[in-house]
Amino acid sequence: MVTVQVVIDCADPGGLARFWAEVLGYRFEPPPPGFASWEEWAEAEGIPPERWNDSAVLVGDGPRIFFQRVPTPKPEKNRLHLDVKRHRRGDPIERRRAEVDAFADRLVGLGGARVAGHEEDGLYWVVMRDPEGNEFCVS
Repeated sequence: MVTVQVVIDCADPGGLARFWAEVLGYRFEPPPPGFASWEEWAEAEGIPPERWNDSAVLVGDGPRIFFQRVPTPKPEKNRLHLDVKRHRRGDPIERRRAEVDAFADRLVGLGGARVAGHEEDGLYWVVMRDPEGNEFCVS
């Protein structure tokens, strides 16, 4: 059996995971049995509080997403990016544009940034950046 986990390097795993939970409709992975929170688990494991935000994990209908703190800044351009689909195939372009733009506006309110909208060959998408500057597309 093969499973896929997407790993995102970042400066603030908890904060970035909160943003992406809203984007994808995911939830934080629950702590291990017997613990009410990840902080309680980390304390029991002897992990110092300054390291409690070293990682965060989201789960949902797609692959598990693991956010890990790294000391290096984001490079210029992502080598991989996520595409977030918001419309149904076959919807008229006007409806897709309105739905995508409304969702992009909501993500800007959550700390994302709109880079540019594109329309080509009957398709419409918006290039965005998450709060740490990682590019992704909404279509």
